Amino acid sequence: MKKVLKAIARFFMGIYRLIDRLIVTPISRLIFNIKEYLKSHNLKLDYIFNRPNFMIYVSLILAVIVFLLIDSKVINLVESEAEVITNVPVTVNYNEEAYVVEGIPDTVDIVLIGRKSDIYLAKQLGTNNVILDLSDYEARDSAYRVYLSYTKSIDSIDYKLDPSYVSVTIKDKISEIKTLNYDLINEQYLSEELSVESVELSQSEVVVKGSEDAIREIATVKALIDLSNSSLSDVGTYTIDDILVVAYNSQGEVLDNIEIVSSTLTATVNLDTYSKSVPIEVRTTGTLVTGKAIASILVNNSNAYSITIYGDEEEISNITSVPVTINVDGEGANGTRSYNVRIDRPTGVRALSENNASITVTFGDERQKELEITTISSRNLASGYTANIVGTNSVPVIVKGVQSVIDGIDASDINAYIDLEGYTEPGEYDVEVKIENNDPKLNFVASASTIRVRITQN
Repeated sequence: MKKVLKAIARFFMGIYRLIDRLIVTPISRLIFNIKEYLKSHNLKLDYIFNRPNFMIYVSLILAVIVFLLIDSKVINLVESEAEVITNVPVTVNYNEEAYVVEGIPDTVDIVLIGRKSDIYLAKQLGTNNVILDLSDYEARDSAYRVYLSYTKSIDSIDYKLDPSYVSVTIKDKISEIKTLNYDLINEQYLSEELSVESVELSQSEVVVKGSEDAIREIATVKALIDLSNSSLSDVGTYTIDDILVVAYNSQGEVLDNIEIVSSTLTATVNLDTYSKSVPIEVRTTGTLVTGKAIASILVNNSNAYSITIYGDEEEISNITSVPVTINVDGEGANGTRSYNVRIDRPTGVRALSENNASITVTFGDERQKELEITTISSRNLASGYTANIVGTNSVPVIVKGVQSVIDGIDASDINAYIDLEGYTEPGEYDVEVKIENNDPKLNFVASASTIRVRITQN
Protein backbone atom coordinates (compact mmCIF):
# COMPACT_ATOMS: atom_id res chain seq x y z
CA MET A 1 0.00 0.00 0.00
CA LYS A 2 2.86 2.33 0.85
CA LYS A 3 4.41 1.66 -2.54
CA VAL A 4 1.14 2.60 -4.27
CA LEU A 5 0.87 5.85 -2.26
CA LYS A 6 4.48 6.69 -3.05
CA ALA A 7 3.86 6.06 -6.75
CA ILE A 8 0.79 8.36 -6.70
CA ALA A 9 2.78 11.01 -4.85
CA ARG A 10 5.58 10.80 -7.40
CA PHE A 11 3.02 11.10 -10.22
CA PHE A 12 1.48 14.31 -8.87
CA MET A 13 4.89 15.68 -7.92
CA GLY A 14 5.99 15.14 -11.50
CA ILE A 15 2.95 17.05 -12.74
CA TYR A 16 3.71 19.87 -10.29
CA ARG A 17 7.29 20.09 -11.45
CA LEU A 18 6.21 20.05 -15.08
CA ILE A 19 3.77 22.94 -14.52
CA ASP A 20 6.34 24.79 -12.49
CA ARG A 21 8.99 24.39 -15.20
CA LEU A 22 6.78 25.10 -18.22
CA ILE A 23 4.33 27.70 -16.85
CA VAL A 24 5.06 29.19 -13.39
CA THR A 25 8.80 29.75 -13.78
CA PRO A 26 8.62 31.33 -17.28
CA ILE A 27 5.78 33.65 -16.15
CA SER A 28 7.60 34.62 -12.95
CA ARG A 29 10.76 35.34 -14.93
CA LEU A 30 8.75 37.47 -17.35
CA ILE A 31 7.18 39.50 -14.54
CA PHE A 32 10.53 39.92 -12.81
CA ASN A 33 12.06 41.25 -15.99
CA ILE A 34 9.18 43.65 -16.41
CA LYS A 35 9.64 44.82 -12.82
CA GLU A 36 13.35 45.43 -13.32
CA TYR A 37 12.65 47.31 -16.51
CA LEU A 38 10.13 49.57 -14.80
CA LYS A 39 12.44 50.09 -11.85
CA SER A 40 15.30 51.11 -14.08
CA HIS A 41 13.05 53.70 -15.67
CA ASN A 42 11.83 55.06 -12.31
CA LEU A 43 8.24 53.95 -12.90
CA LYS A 44 6.22 53.89 -9.63
CA LEU A 45 4.83 50.32 -9.86
CA ASP A 46 6.98 48.77 -7.14
CA TYR A 47 4.23 48.73 -4.60
CA ILE A 48 2.12 46.51 -6.91
CA PHE A 49 4.84 43.97 -7.62
CA ASN A 50 5.97 43.94 -4.04
CA ARG A 51 2.64 42.75 -2.79
CA PRO A 52 3.13 39.15 -1.49
CA ASN A 53 0.35 37.43 -3.46
CA PHE A 54 0.60 39.39 -6.73
CA MET A 55 2.91 36.91 -8.49
CA ILE A 56 0.76 33.95 -7.49
CA TYR A 57 -2.45 35.59 -8.77
CA VAL A 58 -0.89 36.54 -12.09
CA SER A 59 0.59 33.07 -12.61
CA LEU A 60 -2.72 31.43 -11.80
CA ILE A 61 -4.66 33.67 -14.21
CA LEU A 62 -2.20 33.06 -17.05
CA ALA A 63 -2.20 29.29 -16.39
CA VAL A 64 -6.01 29.21 -16.63
CA ILE A 65 -5.91 31.20 -19.88
CA VAL A 66 -3.34 28.82 -21.42
CA PHE A 67 -5.38 25.79 -20.29
CA LEU A 68 -8.55 27.17 -21.93
CA LEU A 69 -6.71 27.93 -25.17
CA ILE A 70 -5.24 24.41 -25.33
CA ASP A 71 -8.54 22.74 -24.42
CA SER A 72 -10.40 24.66 -27.13
CA LYS A 73 -7.58 23.70 -29.59
CA VAL A 74 -6.68 27.32 -30.27
CA ILE A 75 -3.24 26.18 -29.22
CA ASN A 76 -2.28 22.64 -30.18
CA LEU A 77 0.68 21.22 -28.33
CA VAL A 78 0.41 17.90 -30.18
CA GLU A 79 0.79 17.73 -33.99
CA SER A 80 -2.06 16.30 -36.04
CA GLU A 81 -1.24 13.18 -38.06
CA ALA A 82 -2.93 11.37 -40.95
CA GLU A 83 -3.15 7.63 -41.56
CA VAL A 84 -4.79 5.71 -44.40
CA ILE A 85 -6.92 2.62 -43.79
CA THR A 86 -7.21 0.77 -47.11
CA ASN A 87 -9.77 -1.67 -48.50
CA VAL A 88 -12.55 -0.92 -46.04
CA PRO A 89 -15.73 -2.82 -47.11
CA VAL A 90 -18.79 -0.78 -48.07
CA THR A 91 -22.10 -1.65 -46.43
CA VAL A 92 -25.05 -0.88 -48.73
CA ASN A 93 -28.56 -0.34 -47.43
CA TYR A 94 -31.28 -0.88 -50.04
CA ASN A 95 -34.25 -3.12 -50.85
CA GLU A 96 -32.46 -6.18 -52.24
CA GLU A 97 -35.69 -7.96 -53.13
CA ALA A 98 -36.99 -5.14 -55.33
CA TYR A 99 -33.92 -3.49 -56.83
CA VAL A 100 -30.57 -4.15 -58.48
CA VAL A 101 -27.85 -1.57 -57.84
CA GLU A 102 -24.95 -1.13 -60.26
CA GLY A 103 -21.79 0.88 -59.62
CA ILE A 104 -21.21 0.01 -55.96
CA PRO A 105 -17.50 -0.14 -55.02
CA ASP A 106 -16.44 -3.19 -53.04
CA THR A 107 -14.07 -1.19 -50.83
CA VAL A 108 -12.91 2.38 -50.15
CA ASP A 109 -9.95 3.99 -48.40
CA ILE A 110 -10.32 6.10 -45.24
CA VAL A 111 -7.87 8.88 -44.32
CA LEU A 112 -7.99 9.47 -40.53
CA ILE A 113 -6.74 12.88 -39.34
CA GLY A 114 -6.07 13.73 -35.70
CA ARG A 115 -3.78 13.11 -32.79
CA LYS A 116 -1.77 9.93 -32.97
CA SER A 117 -3.35 8.56 -29.81
CA ASP A 118 -6.86 9.19 -31.14
CA ILE A 119 -6.06 7.52 -34.48
CA TYR A 120 -4.57 4.53 -32.67
CA LEU A 121 -7.69 4.22 -30.51
CA ALA A 122 -9.98 4.50 -33.55
CA LYS A 123 -8.14 1.66 -35.26
CA GLN A 124 -8.18 -0.52 -32.17
CA LEU A 125 -11.93 -0.17 -31.74
CA GLY A 126 -12.34 -1.76 -35.18
CA THR A 127 -15.60 0.00 -36.02
CA ASN A 128 -14.60 1.56 -39.34
CA ASN A 129 -17.99 1.24 -41.03
CA VAL A 130 -18.50 2.90 -44.43
CA ILE A 131 -22.16 3.04 -45.39
CA LEU A 132 -23.90 3.74 -48.68
CA ASP A 133 -27.51 4.43 -47.75
CA LEU A 134 -29.91 3.90 -50.67
CA SER A 135 -32.98 3.05 -48.60
CA ASP A 136 -34.86 6.15 -49.81
CA TYR A 137 -33.95 5.78 -53.49
CA GLU A 138 -36.09 4.22 -56.24
CA ALA A 139 -35.38 2.76 -59.67
CA ARG A 140 -34.76 5.13 -62.57
CA ASP A 141 -32.85 5.20 -65.86
CA SER A 142 -30.31 7.86 -64.90
CA ALA A 143 -27.63 7.42 -62.25
CA TYR A 144 -27.72 8.82 -58.73
CA ARG A 145 -24.75 10.63 -57.18
CA VAL A 146 -24.65 9.41 -53.60
CA TYR A 147 -22.15 10.31 -50.86
CA LEU A 148 -20.66 7.64 -48.64
CA SER A 149 -20.76 8.07 -44.88
CA TYR A 150 -18.36 6.92 -42.19
CA THR A 151 -19.33 5.99 -38.64
CA LYS A 152 -16.65 7.57 -36.46
CA SER A 153 -15.68 5.69 -33.33
CA ILE A 154 -13.74 8.69 -31.94
CA ASP A 155 -15.32 12.15 -32.21
CA SER A 156 -11.99 13.99 -31.97
CA ILE A 157 -10.71 12.73 -35.33
CA ASP A 158 -11.53 13.96 -38.81
CA TYR A 159 -11.71 11.75 -41.90
CA LYS A 160 -11.80 11.74 -45.68
CA LEU A 161 -13.14 8.93 -47.89
CA ASP A 162 -11.64 7.92 -51.23
CA PRO A 163 -13.91 7.94 -53.16
CA SER A 164 -16.20 10.21 -51.18
CA TYR A 165 -19.18 9.61 -53.47
CA VAL A 166 -20.27 7.13 -56.15
CA SER A 167 -22.57 7.15 -59.16
CA VAL A 168 -25.01 4.25 -58.90
CA THR A 169 -27.83 3.08 -61.12
CA ILE A 170 -30.88 1.51 -59.50
CA LYS A 171 -32.98 -0.86 -61.61
CA ASP A 172 -36.04 -2.99 -60.93
CA LYS A 173 -35.21 -6.64 -60.20
CA ILE A 174 -37.00 -9.26 -62.31
CA SER A 175 -36.79 -13.06 -62.31
CA GLU A 176 -36.98 -15.84 -64.91
CA ILE A 177 -36.71 -19.62 -64.96
CA LYS A 178 -33.73 -21.00 -66.91
CA THR A 179 -32.88 -24.54 -67.97
CA LEU A 180 -29.80 -25.84 -66.18
CA ASN A 181 -26.87 -27.51 -67.97
CA TYR A 182 -23.58 -28.71 -66.50
CA ASP A 183 -19.83 -28.61 -67.17
CA LEU A 184 -17.21 -31.03 -65.85
CA ILE A 185 -14.20 -29.14 -64.46
CA ASN A 186 -10.79 -30.39 -63.27
CA GLU A 187 -11.34 -33.56 -65.29
CA GLN A 188 -7.55 -33.94 -65.51
CA TYR A 189 -7.53 -35.00 -61.84
CA LEU A 190 -9.74 -37.98 -62.63
CA SER A 191 -7.97 -41.31 -63.14
CA GLU A 192 -7.06 -41.69 -66.81
CA GLU A 193 -8.84 -45.01 -67.00
CA LEU A 194 -12.12 -43.58 -65.69
CA SER A 195 -14.72 -41.63 -67.59
CA VAL A 196 -18.01 -39.98 -66.66
CA GLU A 197 -20.76 -42.24 -67.93
CA SER A 198 -23.71 -40.11 -66.74
CA VAL A 199 -24.59 -37.07 -64.62
CA GLU A 200 -27.91 -36.40 -62.90
CA LEU A 201 -28.56 -33.00 -61.31
CA SER A 202 -30.86 -32.54 -58.31
CA GLN A 203 -32.88 -30.03 -60.36
CA SER A 204 -33.18 -29.21 -64.03
CA GLU A 205 -34.16 -25.54 -63.72
CA VAL A 206 -33.14 -22.55 -61.64
CA VAL A 207 -34.54 -19.08 -61.01
CA VAL A 208 -32.32 -16.20 -62.13
CA LYS A 209 -32.80 -12.68 -60.77
CA GLY A 210 -31.39 -9.38 -61.94
CA SER A 211 -32.10 -6.30 -64.00
CA GLU A 212 -33.87 -6.72 -67.33
CA ASP A 213 -30.64 -5.94 -69.21
CA ALA A 214 -28.69 -8.52 -67.20
CA ILE A 215 -31.33 -11.23 -67.69
CA ARG A 216 -31.31 -10.65 -71.46
CA GLU A 217 -27.53 -11.12 -71.47
CA ILE A 218 -27.73 -14.68 -70.10
CA ALA A 219 -26.82 -17.27 -72.75
CA THR A 220 -26.67 -20.33 -70.52
CA VAL A 221 -26.72 -21.36 -66.86
CA LYS A 222 -24.42 -24.21 -65.85
CA ALA A 223 -23.61 -26.28 -62.79
CA LEU A 224 -19.83 -26.68 -62.43
CA ILE A 225 -19.12 -30.25 -61.33
CA ASP A 226 -15.64 -30.48 -59.82
CA LEU A 227 -13.96 -33.84 -60.46
CA SER A 228 -10.80 -33.09 -58.44
CA ASN A 229 -12.20 -34.78 -55.30
CA SER A 230 -9.87 -37.60 -54.27
CA SER A 231 -12.83 -39.85 -53.42
CA LEU A 232 -13.62 -40.20 -57.16
CA SER A 233 -11.06 -42.96 -57.54
CA ASP A 234 -12.94 -46.01 -58.82
CA VAL A 235 -15.88 -47.17 -60.86
CA GLY A 236 -19.14 -46.36 -59.10
CA THR A 237 -21.84 -43.79 -58.36
CA TYR A 238 -20.96 -40.70 -56.34
CA THR A 239 -22.97 -37.82 -54.86
CA ILE A 240 -21.32 -34.39 -55.06
CA ASP A 241 -22.80 -31.61 -52.90
CA ASP A 242 -22.53 -27.82 -52.98
CA ILE A 243 -22.07 -27.59 -56.73
CA LEU A 244 -21.58 -24.00 -57.87
CA VAL A 245 -24.06 -22.62 -60.42
CA VAL A 246 -23.03 -19.74 -62.70
CA ALA A 247 -24.55 -17.79 -65.57
CA TYR A 248 -22.63 -17.07 -68.81
CA ASN A 249 -23.10 -14.58 -71.62
CA SER A 250 -22.69 -15.43 -75.30
CA GLN A 251 -18.91 -14.80 -75.09
CA GLY A 252 -18.54 -17.39 -72.33
CA GLU A 253 -17.95 -14.78 -69.62
CA VAL A 254 -19.35 -15.25 -66.11
CA LEU A 255 -22.11 -12.76 -65.24
CA ASP A 256 -21.51 -11.45 -61.71
CA ASN A 257 -24.64 -9.29 -61.63
CA ILE A 258 -27.02 -12.27 -61.67
CA GLU A 259 -28.56 -13.87 -58.58
CA ILE A 260 -29.28 -17.59 -58.96
CA VAL A 261 -31.73 -19.51 -56.77
CA SER A 262 -30.52 -21.87 -55.66
CA SER A 263 -26.86 -21.01 -56.10
CA THR A 264 -25.68 -24.52 -55.18
CA LEU A 265 -27.13 -27.98 -55.76
CA THR A 266 -26.30 -31.70 -55.76
CA ALA A 267 -25.25 -34.00 -58.60
CA THR A 268 -25.09 -37.77 -58.91
CA VAL A 269 -22.09 -38.78 -61.03
CA ASN A 270 -21.66 -42.29 -62.41
CA LEU A 271 -18.03 -43.20 -63.18
CA ASP A 272 -17.20 -46.11 -65.45
CA THR A 273 -14.25 -47.35 -67.43
CA TYR A 274 -14.60 -47.93 -71.17
CA SER A 275 -11.84 -49.40 -73.30
CA LYS A 276 -11.22 -51.18 -76.58
CA SER A 277 -8.29 -52.91 -78.23
CA VAL A 278 -6.96 -51.42 -81.49
CA PRO A 279 -3.86 -52.18 -83.58
CA ILE A 280 -0.86 -49.90 -83.90
CA GLU A 281 -0.65 -48.51 -87.43
CA VAL A 282 2.91 -47.78 -88.55
CA ARG A 283 3.32 -44.89 -90.99
CA THR A 284 6.53 -43.85 -92.73
CA THR A 285 8.12 -40.64 -93.93
CA GLY A 286 11.06 -40.22 -96.29
CA THR A 287 12.24 -42.20 -99.33
CA LEU A 288 14.14 -45.49 -99.36
CA VAL A 289 17.26 -45.94 -101.45
CA THR A 290 16.53 -46.82 -105.08
CA GLY A 291 15.60 -50.44 -105.68
CA LYS A 292 14.63 -51.20 -102.08
CA ALA A 293 11.26 -51.75 -100.39
CA ILE A 294 9.98 -52.64 -96.94
CA ALA A 295 9.58 -56.39 -96.54
CA SER A 296 8.08 -56.48 -93.03
CA ILE A 297 7.25 -54.32 -90.03
CA LEU A 298 7.13 -55.80 -86.53
CA VAL A 299 5.72 -53.94 -83.52
CA ASN A 300 7.10 -55.42 -80.30
CA ASN A 301 8.07 -58.48 -82.38
CA SER A 302 4.48 -58.95 -83.62
CA ASN A 303 2.92 -58.56 -87.08
CA ALA A 304 -0.38 -57.36 -85.58
CA TYR A 305 0.29 -55.69 -82.25
CA SER A 306 -2.66 -54.10 -80.43
CA ILE A 307 -2.97 -51.84 -77.41
CA THR A 308 -5.89 -50.89 -75.17
CA ILE A 309 -7.25 -47.37 -75.30
CA TYR A 310 -9.40 -45.78 -72.55
CA GLY A 311 -11.89 -42.94 -72.79
CA ASP A 312 -15.52 -41.96 -73.15
CA GLU A 313 -17.38 -44.47 -75.28
CA GLU A 314 -18.65 -41.77 -77.62
CA GLU A 315 -15.13 -40.42 -78.13
CA ILE A 316 -13.26 -43.66 -78.87
CA SER A 317 -15.94 -45.73 -80.58
CA ASN A 318 -14.79 -44.59 -84.05
CA ILE A 319 -11.05 -45.05 -83.42
CA THR A 320 -9.85 -48.12 -85.34
CA SER A 321 -6.08 -47.79 -84.86
CA VAL A 322 -3.38 -45.78 -83.12
CA PRO A 323 -0.81 -44.35 -85.55
CA VAL A 324 2.95 -44.04 -85.01
CA THR A 325 5.39 -42.59 -87.55
CA ILE A 326 8.97 -43.60 -88.37
CA ASN A 327 11.49 -41.97 -90.72
CA VAL A 328 12.91 -44.35 -93.36
CA ASP A 329 14.66 -41.73 -95.48
CA GLY A 330 17.82 -43.21 -97.01
CA GLU A 331 17.20 -46.64 -95.47
CA GLY A 332 17.11 -50.02 -97.23
CA ALA A 333 20.73 -50.94 -97.83
CA ASN A 334 21.34 -52.11 -94.28
CA GLY A 335 18.77 -54.94 -94.26
CA THR A 336 17.01 -54.04 -90.98
CA ARG A 337 16.44 -51.00 -88.78
CA SER A 338 15.02 -50.76 -85.25
CA TYR A 339 13.10 -47.79 -83.81
CA ASN A 340 11.94 -46.93 -80.30
CA VAL A 341 8.90 -44.67 -80.59
CA ARG A 342 6.51 -42.91 -78.26
CA ILE A 343 2.82 -43.63 -78.82
CA ASP A 344 0.82 -40.40 -78.84
CA ARG A 345 -2.77 -40.48 -77.65
CA PRO A 346 -5.32 -39.81 -80.39
CA THR A 347 -7.94 -37.13 -79.77
CA GLY A 348 -10.56 -38.36 -77.30
CA VAL A 349 -8.32 -41.03 -75.74
CA ARG A 350 -7.70 -40.52 -72.02
CA ALA A 351 -5.13 -43.28 -71.51
CA LEU A 352 -3.19 -46.01 -73.31
CA SER A 353 -2.18 -49.40 -71.95
CA GLU A 354 1.33 -48.65 -73.28
CA ASN A 355 3.10 -45.41 -74.13
CA ASN A 356 6.10 -46.75 -76.03
CA ALA A 357 6.76 -49.37 -78.70
CA SER A 358 9.73 -51.06 -80.36
CA ILE A 359 9.49 -51.26 -84.18
CA THR A 360 11.70 -53.44 -86.36
CA VAL A 361 11.71 -52.82 -90.14
CA THR A 362 13.17 -55.32 -92.62
CA PHE A 363 14.13 -54.24 -96.17
CA GLY A 364 14.41 -56.20 -99.40
CA ASP A 365 14.77 -55.79 -103.15
CA GLU A 366 11.93 -53.97 -104.85
CA ARG A 367 9.85 -55.77 -107.49
CA GLN A 368 6.74 -54.65 -109.36
CA LYS A 369 3.69 -55.92 -111.18
CA GLU A 370 0.84 -54.30 -113.11
CA LEU A 371 -2.85 -54.66 -112.26
CA GLU A 372 -5.93 -53.40 -114.09
CA ILE A 373 -8.26 -51.37 -111.83
CA THR A 374 -11.86 -51.36 -113.03
CA THR A 375 -13.52 -49.74 -110.01
CA ILE A 376 -12.89 -46.04 -109.49
CA SER A 377 -14.90 -44.18 -106.86
CA SER A 378 -15.53 -40.43 -106.58
CA ARG A 379 -15.17 -38.27 -103.49
CA ASN A 380 -16.28 -34.78 -102.42
CA LEU A 381 -18.75 -34.26 -105.27
CA ALA A 382 -21.00 -31.27 -104.59
CA SER A 383 -24.61 -32.00 -103.60
CA GLY A 384 -27.03 -32.06 -106.54
CA TYR A 385 -24.48 -33.32 -109.09
CA THR A 386 -23.69 -36.69 -110.68
CA ALA A 387 -20.30 -37.82 -112.05
CA ASN A 388 -19.81 -40.45 -114.76
CA ILE A 389 -16.59 -41.70 -116.37
CA VAL A 390 -16.45 -41.04 -120.13
CA GLY A 391 -14.97 -43.91 -122.15
CA THR A 392 -13.00 -46.64 -120.45
CA ASN A 393 -13.37 -46.91 -116.68
CA SER A 394 -10.28 -49.03 -116.13
CA VAL A 395 -6.86 -47.80 -115.15
CA PRO A 396 -3.59 -49.80 -115.14
CA VAL A 397 -1.75 -49.55 -111.84
CA ILE A 398 1.82 -50.58 -111.13
CA VAL A 399 2.34 -52.09 -107.68
CA LYS A 400 5.86 -51.92 -106.18
CA GLY A 401 7.27 -53.83 -103.21
CA VAL A 402 9.25 -56.90 -102.27
CA GLN A 403 8.11 -59.99 -104.14
CA SER A 404 6.51 -61.71 -101.16
CA VAL A 405 4.32 -58.67 -100.49
CA ILE A 406 3.14 -57.88 -104.05
CA ASP A 407 2.32 -61.52 -104.67
CA GLY A 408 -0.50 -61.22 -102.16
CA ILE A 409 -2.07 -58.14 -103.81
CA ASP A 410 -4.81 -58.26 -106.46
CA ALA A 411 -6.94 -55.55 -108.10
CA SER A 412 -9.73 -55.78 -105.50
CA ASP A 413 -7.27 -54.73 -102.76
CA ILE A 414 -6.52 -51.41 -104.45
CA ASN A 415 -8.75 -48.42 -103.75
CA ALA A 416 -8.61 -45.97 -106.67
CA TYR A 417 -10.59 -42.70 -106.57
CA ILE A 418 -10.99 -39.24 -108.05
CA ASP A 419 -11.36 -36.10 -105.91
CA LEU A 420 -14.14 -33.85 -107.29
CA GLU A 421 -13.98 -31.11 -104.68
CA GLY A 422 -14.46 -27.72 -106.37
CA TYR A 423 -16.13 -29.11 -109.50
CA THR A 424 -19.44 -27.22 -109.25
CA GLU A 425 -20.24 -26.61 -112.92
CA PRO A 426 -21.68 -29.21 -115.33
CA GLY A 427 -19.25 -30.34 -118.05
CA GLU A 428 -16.44 -32.78 -118.89
CA TYR A 429 -13.14 -32.70 -117.04
CA ASP A 430 -9.85 -34.61 -116.97
CA VAL A 431 -9.42 -35.60 -113.32
CA GLU A 432 -6.35 -37.13 -111.68
CA VAL A 433 -6.66 -40.73 -110.49
CA LYS A 434 -5.41 -41.26 -106.94
CA ILE A 435 -4.59 -44.49 -105.12
CA GLU A 436 -5.30 -44.79 -101.39
CA ASN A 437 -2.35 -46.48 -99.73
CA ASN A 438 -2.35 -47.35 -96.02
CA ASP A 439 0.41 -49.97 -96.29
CA PRO A 440 3.97 -48.58 -96.03
CA LYS A 441 5.30 -51.82 -97.61
CA LEU A 442 3.63 -50.95 -100.96
CA ASN A 443 3.88 -48.20 -103.53
CA PHE A 444 1.24 -47.62 -106.25
CA VAL A 445 1.71 -45.79 -109.55
CA ALA A 446 -1.25 -45.22 -111.89
CA SER A 447 -0.10 -45.60 -115.51
CA ALA A 448 -2.92 -43.32 -116.73
CA SER A 449 -2.69 -40.28 -114.48
CA THR A 450 -6.14 -38.87 -115.45
CA ILE A 451 -9.52 -40.03 -116.70
CA ARG A 452 -12.36 -38.17 -118.42
CA VAL A 453 -15.34 -37.41 -116.18
CA ARG A 454 -18.71 -35.91 -117.12
CA ILE A 455 -20.46 -33.93 -114.36
CA THR A 456 -24.19 -33.27 -114.70
CA GLN A 457 -26.64 -31.43 -112.49
CA ASN A 458 -29.53 -33.48 -111.09
